[in-house]
Amino acid sequence: MICRFRFKILFALAVAASFGSVICHAQNGWITSRVTSGGKDLNAVYFIDSKRGWVGGDGGFLAYTDDGGATWVERRLGTDHAINDVYFTNKEHGFALTGGSIFETSDSGHSWSESRKFLPSEFSGAVPELYSVRFNGKKRGWVVGSVSRGDSVTDSILAVTRDSGATWQVLHAPTRRELIHIDVVDDRRAWIVGAGGAILHTEDEGETWTKQESGTTATLFHIDFRNAKIGWAVGERGTILRTQNGGATWTKVDSPARATLLSVQFVTDEEGWSVGRGGVILRSGDGGQTWIEQQSGTKQNLYALYIDKKNGWAVGSSGLLLKYER
Repeated sequence: MICRFRFKILFALAVAASFGSVICHAQNGWITSRVTSGGKDLNAVYFIDSKRGWVGGDGGFLAYTDDGGATWVERRLGTDHAINDVYFTNKEHGFALTGGSIFETSDSGHSWSESRKFLPSEFSGAVPELYSVRFNGKKRGWVVGSVSRGDSVTDSILAVTRDSGATWQVLHAPTRRELIHIDVVDDRRAWIVGAGGAILHTEDEGETWTKQESGTTATLFHIDFRNAKIGWAVGERGTILRTQNGGATWTKVDSPARATLLSVQFVTDEEGWSVGRGGVILRSGDGGQTWIEQQSGTKQNLYALYIDKKNGWAVGSSGLLLKYER
């Protein structure tokens, strides 16, 4: 069975919610509210600073806040494809991935334009889908994804830009599996995770990529590195992997939840968070060696997480938005 990105639920949850309205307070500091998305799931969240942030979701839904998530304003891209990722290289320059297209902004997201569209003709007629974008500075960045025919993934997508997104070159990846998320730790090193436990690594600014042995066949949805040595990956059935040597070896960590984990982020070398299906939120205070399940106040899926030393945000089904206040 082909594993589709983010294990999307097959039915739409009917939820009535007012714009930015607070629903409840979870006991551990997570405040539940909703973005008026027309019932669309939210797949991505990214904050430029403590006040200004973005969420992206199904049906081309994109919205921003300049008050820390209290209110949200929609920005239309003119697409019906799901927005899978939002990422900014600085406070003005950002990217949004939707379908096979890369949208770009140079004015803090006030206006967006399609800067690159990957066409089926570039992949022997297979349909491209982009999932994740990251840069190691202003000029060099990568997007990852997959190409498919019907419901079957036929190959991966790995593309690089060396001129701030003006042009993109498709690279040969050492796997045909679906590539789902990329994390860049410095000028030379980056990691990619995907279906079937795939982990790819580069040490030469992304010019060449090699496989790393993950020790699992579970699909990995997200990866986060603190430095060139220490990193974590999460995925299907509560899978949590940890490395202390740059991915030369990965160790499976016991998880208190068996739900699929879709995002992981460490705030410090010790404090980390992960979210996933069924409203699961996990926290680690010892560098990811052990994890404790938190009370999220919801059973709906949480697809993405963004957290810093002061605040955190998680987004999910039907416009769900959780904010963490310390």
